[in-house]
This record gives sequence, structure tokens and C-alpha cells, in this order.
Amino acid sequence: MMQRRNFTKAALAAVAGLSLAGMATAQAADAWPGKPIRLIVPGLPGAASDVFARAIAERLGTVLKQQVIVDNRPGASGMIATKAVMQSPPDGTTLLYATASSTVMLAALKPDLGIDFSKDLVPVAATFFGGVLLAVNPEVPAKNLKELVALVKSRPNEFSYASWGNGSNGHLTMEWLKAQTGMQIQHVPYKGISPILIELSTGVVKVGWVDLVGGLPFIQNGKIRAIAANGAVRSSQLPDLPTMSEQGFPFPGTGWQGLLAPKGTPPAIVERLNGEINKILVAPEMKELAARLNVEPPQSRSVEQFRALLVHDLAVWKKIVADAKIKAD
Repeated sequence: MMQRRNFTKAALAAVAGLSLAGMATAQAADAWPGKPIRLIVPGLPGAASDVFARAIAERLGTVLKQQVIVDNRPGASGMIATKAVMQSPPDGTTLLYATASSTVMLAALKPDLGIDFSKDLVPVAATFFGGVLLAVNPEVPAKNLKELVALVKSRPNEFSYASWGNGSNGHLTMEWLKAQTGMQIQHVPYKGISPILIELSTGVVKVGWVDLVGGLPFIQNGKIRAIAANGAVRSSQLPDLPTMSEQGFPFPGTGWQGLLAPKGTPPAIVERLNGEINKILVAPEMKELAARLNVEPPQSRSVEQFRALLVHDLAVWKKIVADAKIKAD
């Protein structure tokens, strides 16, 4: 009888301890962040990911009653930004605004990086999904993707194309296209979209991948010509521009954006961030921004759903890299 009482007391004490620990964790999440949050973006100011990151940062700061500072760290295909976050204290005040280019695409292209983006960083929330644009200098006579492929094949190694880095969406898409068509065109990696637009419009490089945010003004004023979009849907801003699939080149990949945190960030903080960001994404003004910038309407995704997405997409891009025999430059 005495043993049963002692066991019951011990069990109740254990339950109470777990409850107190849970309360402490919840209280810590409620007290967080306590200081400004740094949102590190692996691209230059003005790029699509930067525009989305700043829109989220502004609204997240309002909700959390704390400033969210956007910190642009371009270069090394996103690894400068990624390493800065990985080396930060896991307290939820340093976050990475990641893209598929700077995570799963890069890991597929460079497996020797030794980074598992679903484990070495903590998935927080997926934000936007969409594609990028293939464009040319106006002097290039091709008006669509089939004409561009034919032109490049008729003049092997005469053209080069720009993307915003090894492992980027544009890089892997073009290398896949080269494997499908037999084109011979050299890759020139840049540190961001802005310098690509400048050199594409001035003819320094004749072919390049750009995003809609930076590229649209150049397209509208005739400084560059859009050839195709690699996403699943046409841009509402460029309704006459067909996708690669519509032009007979069914590209299987897509791009996405989302937030990651340093490994070891408390789950309660991650879950709170996920909940707040998902609320922000479904607000009417964010849906309008998504439509304007040619991405799918945002949908709420849990932390585990985002983690599953990372694992799934890595497998997709690995297959693209393997099938097209793509090598890192």
C-alpha cells in the first residue's frame, strides 16, 4: 500500500514537473523576442525575395511589437547568408529568408556542402511559391523559347547566359534545358538580379534569368525582352508571356521562399513564428502582393509540412541535376 502511495506521489510530481516545464516554455515564448529580430536575406535589395521579406518583416514587427531588420547578405549562392544564420545564437532573433535556390537547389548541385537544410537549420514557415523569367537583350532576334534554342544551337558557344549564382533557379533550369536540347551556352554567375538587369539591358550578356520584381520595368520599357517563365502559371503582369511548359519544354521544378532559424531554436518560438507568419500570409494585402508578383496565393503550412517540403524538393532537384548531368561551375 505504501509503495503504491509513493508511486502515485512520484507520478504526480513528474506530471507537475512536466506541466511547470511546459508553462515555462510557453512563458519564454510569450516573453520573446525582447530585442530586435534580424531577418537575413541571401539576395540584393530590390529582388523578389527581398520585396517579400520586407513585407513580412514590417508586419511581423507590428505583431511582435519589436523591430524586424532586413539584412541583405548576397553572394556564394546564398551560403554567406546561410552561414551567418547557422552561426547565430538559437534564440529566435536571427532568421534566414531562404529560397529554393539558396537551399535545396544548391544542396542538389553541391552535395559536398555538408548541410542538410531540413536538420542543420530549423524550418519555420514557407511563404511564397513561383517561377522566374528567361530574358534576352533586344538585339537577340529570338521572340520565344523555341527560337532562342534554335538560335543558340546554330551558333554554339557564341552566347553566354546570366543567373544569380551557381545552384540558383535560373542556373539549374537552363542547364536542364541545355540537356534537353543540346544547346551550348556558357553560364555566368552574378551576385544578384540587379547587376544582371544592367548588363543584360546594355548587351554585356545577351541571355539571362531575372525575377519579375526587378525585371518588369526593364521589360515594359523595352530594355530587355522576356522569352519564357519557368513557373507553373503565367504572370498577371505579363499575361502574354507563356511558360516553358506551354512552349513545349515541361520543366518539373519550381521555386519557393520561406524562413529558417538556427538549429536549437526553441520549438515554442518556432511554432509562434509559424503561426504569426501564416496569419500575415493570408491577409488580403499579401495575397494582392503575391498576385502582382506572379506567385501562387499564400497558404498556411505547419512547421512539419515545411520540413517535408524541404526533403521532397531536395529529391526533385537531385533528380534534375542527375538527369541533366549538371556540374557546378
